[in-house]
Amino acid sequence: MSENQTRPDTLRIAIAQLDPTVGDVAGNLAKAREARAEAASQGADLLLLTELFISGYPPEDLVLKSAFLKACRVAVEQLAADTADGGPGVVIGFPREDEKGRYNSVAVLDGGKVTATRDKIDLPNYGEFDEKRVFIAGEMPGPVNFRGVRIGIPICEDIWGDLGVCETLAESGAEILLVPNGSPYFREKVDIRHQVALKQVIESGLPLIYANQLGGQDELVFDGASFGFNADKTLAFQMSQFESTLSVTTWKRAADGWRCGEGPMSRIPEKEEADYRACVLGFRDYVNKNGFKSVVLGLSGGIDSAICAAIAVDALGEERVRAIMLPYRYTSKESLADAAACAKALGCHYDTVPIGEPVDGFLSALSDMFEGTESGITEENLQSRARGTILMAISNKFGSMVVTTGNKSEMSVGYATLYGDMNGGFNPIKDLYKMQVYALAAWRNAHVPPGALGPSGEVIPANILSKAPSAELRPNQTDQDSLPPYPVLDDILECLVEKEMSVDEIVARGHEIATVHRVEHLLYLAEYKRRQSAPGVKITRKNFGRDRRYPITNRFRDR
Repeated sequence: MSENQTRPDTLRIAIAQLDPTVGDVAGNLAKAREARAEAASQGADLLLLTELFISGYPPEDLVLKSAFLKACRVAVEQLAADTADGGPGVVIGFPREDEKGRYNSVAVLDGGKVTATRDKIDLPNYGEFDEKRVFIAGEMPGPVNFRGVRIGIPICEDIWGDLGVCETLAESGAEILLVPNGSPYFREKVDIRHQVALKQVIESGLPLIYANQLGGQDELVFDGASFGFNADKTLAFQMSQFESTLSVTTWKRAADGWRCGEGPMSRIPEKEEADYRACVLGFRDYVNKNGFKSVVLGLSGGIDSAICAAIAVDALGEERVRAIMLPYRYTSKESLADAAACAKALGCHYDTVPIGEPVDGFLSALSDMFEGTESGITEENLQSRARGTILMAISNKFGSMVVTTGNKSEMSVGYATLYGDMNGGFNPIKDLYKMQVYALAAWRNAHVPPGALGPSGEVIPANILSKAPSAELRPNQTDQDSLPPYPVLDDILECLVEKEMSVDEIVARGHEIATVHRVEHLLYLAEYKRRQSAPGVKITRKNFGRDRRYPITNRFRDR
């Protein structure tokens, strides 16, 4: 800070939790400019945007392309030039490159130029994160002087790890911490972020602003829920979750440092509401960002396809959703009625396409080869694959993305048919166990989430929630013919997948050892199917794909 520069007593900081698109540098720049204009209209001094905002997060191997890095740098320079108008300064994330390598960085923009850059130090390399693959760590940073206020800017993981970044910033004179983040959603993540931030507030003695990205990117959902803490550990402000928004907070200088005097206090959804809204946001962004005008799904009269239809209508509106009933001789009248009632309640387009002729055609074509064999799984899978083929044909003809509707319980144990019910572009319930699907369906019947485009009231018929689940591929079939009861199965799977528990530990919870061994075997055996499955929204701490990476060829069993 220069000798002539005054030390302000008030600082108005705008926090923007927006929905950038990976690779859309021009579009993300436009969003940043719109946010700055809004911040200016509300009298803000500084606009804080999120981690790698200009590139979108996570950009993954896009940052290996020099043309992409150049486009990001040029966009930041253009935004910097805008600040010559005397309006709000900007803190914005972007991928930076110098002679040493590539960095996950932020730029501070003010007075028409880039006044400072800071690089992320602690690069996460676990779960869904793989930043050490494409970035190198920056050096321990000092504070940035912004109009007489010394601001520390640790980037996301810099406050999660134990490298002492915040303490170093405090020791070198920082007065307030501004943290741009790309923190994906999983259940109860907001509480975990609060705990992480509070730890840094306690250790540094500084107030902290946590700005988090909003929106879906492939499997990941960024839920916003930006917040701040005062130095005395009180919650300074809390922004909404799952909503794109900008909030201006007013900070006052006191004898003991900066304190927030004005900011929002939004309600954070709990449990089923949070999971459901994450599914809707992730699904909406996947469909829209990838340019699909509409979606199509098979509506069987079961719980999984019903909740997927509800999510699709809530995300896109009834006019963009087409449901198809694909009956065969084993489809019950009950299922026909339930599917029709569900489509009517949601208001989406509904068609019936019988699969008797194509299935019989396959059976006829294979009759000589199959002569003398018993009918079984092969013939059941032909039904599923005929349905998958028909849905893909409708997708090709009308440009609609096929929605996959299998839950995590089924995907875990391989209770799904490759090139059949696993067909599709995206699965909104891929990371929800069966009992969680039931809980979310019951919640949706009683509530309409904010921003949903679907109707109120019972959108999933009560009979779908109460009847025994069945694939209806043979007479009188139920899922429990082949699987343990879902409450048992889900608990064993959560122990194996999320908690990586041993068989002995799971048995100690009260499960039969033979059942645990069988579920473990099915889990490992189905890895080849999961590798070929559609992406889906991450809801739990450990989803299949980004988080849990097991070999397909694997003979280990916990015996």
